[in-house]
Amino acid sequence: MKKKLCLLAVMIVTAFFMINNKSSNEETRGVFISYLEYEEYFTNKSNKEIENTIKDMTNSLNKYNINTIYLQVRMFSDSIYKSNIFPKTSIIDNNIDLLALFLKYGKKNNIKIYAWINPYRISHSTDTSKIPKNNPAYKYLNTNNIEVVENKGIYYNPASKEVKDLIISGVKEIVENYEVSGILFDDYFYPSNTIDLENYKEYQDQMSLTDFRLAQTNELIRSVYKTIKNINKKVMFGVSPDGNITNNYDYIYADVKKWLSEEEYVDFIMPQLYYGFYNETKPFIKTVNEWNDLIKNDTKLIVALALYKSGKIDEYAKSGDHEWIDHNDIIKREIDYSKTLLNYNGYSLFRLDNLLKTDNPYLAKEIENYLK
Repeated sequence: MKKKLCLLAVMIVTAFFMINNKSSNEETRGVFISYLEYEEYFTNKSNKEIENTIKDMTNSLNKYNINTIYLQVRMFSDSIYKSNIFPKTSIIDNNIDLLALFLKYGKKNNIKIYAWINPYRISHSTDTSKIPKNNPAYKYLNTNNIEVVENKGIYYNPASKEVKDLIISGVKEIVENYEVSGILFDDYFYPSNTIDLENYKEYQDQMSLTDFRLAQTNELIRSVYKTIKNINKKVMFGVSPDGNITNNYDYIYADVKKWLSEEEYVDFIMPQLYYGFYNETKPFIKTVNEWNDLIKNDTKLIVALALYKSGKIDEYAKSGDHEWIDHNDIIKREIDYSKTLLNYNGYSLFRLDNLLKTDNPYLAKEIENYLK
C-alpha cells in the first residue's frame, strides 16, 4: 500500500511539473514589427496593397518558425488602429486599421499578435508646432505634463497623474476592442533628469529622487497590469527593458528587480539582449544569466535578440566589435543557450525587415543557421 501511495505521489508531482513546465510547445518565437516597416512597406499604398502585403508578411513568417508578432501600435502618442484617444499615425497616408489586419491574418497563420506601445514618447522632433490638435499631447503643451528634451524629442511626464491615466486608458481601449494576446511596453520610460522635478518638490522630504522616479514607473506598470486583468485575464502584459540591468535604474528608472520578485506587475520580461558572446562590456551568457537569476516569481523570460547586427560592426562591444562579421550563427547559439535557463519561455528577433531581406550575405547566412 505504501509503495502504491509513493508511486501515486511521484506521478502527481511529475504531472504538476509537466503541466507547469515551459515546454517547447509553449515557446514564444517572435519578431518585432516597428513603424520603420510601416514607412517602408505601407507608405503611398492603397488599402488593398497594404492588406496584401500584411497577408504576405504573415504567411511568410511560418517558414521562419515565428508564432508571435510584437506589433508597434503606438509610436508617438498616435495609433495604427481605430482609437477615440490617439490620432491615426501620420506615417501611413490613409485610414486603414493595421492592427485589425494583422490580427486577421495572424489568426489564419496561428500567429499571436501583441500590441507594442511606447508609453511616453510623443515625437522625435522637438518642434511642438507639429503636434496636431487632435493629439492628446496638444492640450498639455506648455504644461508640466510634457517636456521638450533637447536633441531627443518631446515626451510625456512619467510623474503626472494625468499622463498615467492617459496611458492606462489607451491600453484599456486596445484590450477592450481588439483580440490581442498581450501588451508590450518598450524601454522608453524616463527621458530626462528634469522632466518631473516640479512633481518631486512635494515628496523631497520623504524619499530620494531615485526612489520617487522608480515609484512613478512602478505605479504605472502595476496599474496597467490590473487594468488588463480586469478586462481579460488571458491577455499578457510585459516590458522590454534595457538589457543592462544597471541602466534601468540609473537612467530610465525601470524597477525590474521589483517586477521580477513581486506579484501583479508583469507576466513576462523581454530584456533587449543585443549583445554578442564576445561583447567585452556585456557578454551575452553572463547577461542572460543575470536576468534569469533576477526572476523570483513566475514571470516568463523572453529574450530580445539583435538580428539587425548581423554583418555589422558592434561599436559598443570594444574588443568584440567584429563578432557579428566573423560569426554567422550567433542568433542560433543565443537561442540554444537561453533554452537551458530555468525561466526561459522564448525569444523575439529585432526586427522583421532584417528577417525578410536577404541581400546582405552575412544576414542570409545568420538566418540560414537560425532555421537549423
